[in-house]
Amino acid sequence: MVDRNRIIGSAKSIIGTLKQGLGRAVGDAKLEAEGAADRAEGKVQNAVGGVKDVLKGK
Repeated sequence: MVDRNRIIGSAKSIIGTLKQGLGRAVGDAKLEAEGAADRAEGKVQNAVGGVKDVLKGK
């Protein structure tokens, strides 16, 4: 089974991408920045899950 961090990280990354795009579309720099931060956080969490999967031998 895939590590829980990979699933949550992917979800955060998708949400961040949506927030970033919405912020860009409506001209809200704060929302765009939050989206970029969420996206980065999701990518890191996904990577942590990937490392855990490798260590578990999956």
